[in-house]
Amino acid sequence: MVAMYPEPEPHATGMLDVGDGNRVYWESCGNRDGKPVVVLHGGPGAGCRRSTARAFDPDAYRIVLLDQRQCGRSTPHASDPATDLSVNTTEHLIGDIERLRDHLGIEQWLVYGGSWGSTLGLAYAQRHPGRVTEMLLVAITTTRRSEIDWLYHGLGSILPEQWHRFREGVPEAERDGDLVAAYRRLVESPDARVREQAARDWLAWEAAVLSVDPDAPPPAYFADHRWGMAFVRIVTHYFHHAAWLEEGVLLREAGRLAGIPGVLVHGSLDLQGPLVTAWELARAWPEAELVVVKGAGHSRHDGMGAAIKTAADRFAPGGTARIASAGADHR
Repeated sequence: MVAMYPEPEPHATGMLDVGDGNRVYWESCGNRDGKPVVVLHGGPGAGCRRSTARAFDPDAYRIVLLDQRQCGRSTPHASDPATDLSVNTTEHLIGDIERLRDHLGIEQWLVYGGSWGSTLGLAYAQRHPGRVTEMLLVAITTTRRSEIDWLYHGLGSILPEQWHRFREGVPEAERDGDLVAAYRRLVESPDARVREQAARDWLAWEAAVLSVDPDAPPPAYFADHRWGMAFVRIVTHYFHHAAWLEEGVLLREAGRLAGIPGVLVHGSLDLQGPLVTAWELARAWPEAELVVVKGAGHSRHDGMGAAIKTAADRFAPGGTARIASAGADHR
């Protein structure tokens, strides 16, 4: 097992007014004068966790974390059914990242993102390539409709029992249709009992596909009612709209990343996001190196942690080591 860096304590925190009545929580850890890195969490709507920053040397990096709109410590919170999600889109999040960079007086930064955070990181970097020094992306997704369809329909052929329960969570008339749309309607119901049951059913499926073991216990925060309701409202909102991205645009526009070094770390057994998306991105982005961690799924795995930490060390000031970790295949 590779030893990660200690979990850092923030030396600065704040609530950034990003408009539309929204305020985004941010914190900065590590070396105040270090190389800036922005950490983009997954979900959408999962919120940032300081443990994610353990891949980065706190003596070398200025590590900036934020809770994306309406989740984590940002306000208003999506767990409140009155919170308006119409002002929470990929375009809004890209703008929030830029406002935060400007607010902190950072000229350029390394972009780190996992799962949904890799989609958001790619969208941000393709919009603002001059602000990005390098990219470190993990469990790669681009939120194409084909990827969403796989996650909530196609994957049922691999996990039929768990998917049957997931499908049973929507009204019978909707079970052969768009399950994301059906769950989105349920979590927007005026009946609190309907919303809460839908959130529980959605989270049960999310837990089943996190790792290579569908019976593995979910992360402890899955039991947090407030977290779960916000997560399900936001993720169904985003995935119903395919993140407001043209199908395949992040792959087609990968040429905008020319000159930006990147490392893509992906588990060979990732059920949520099959390896093909990371492979396609590496082919479209010549400066990117694909690191495939054998036996790893979508969630954190010893081999994944090692590959991420090694990449972060390589990008640190003075870092030149080639990425190498046990169980990893470099493409």
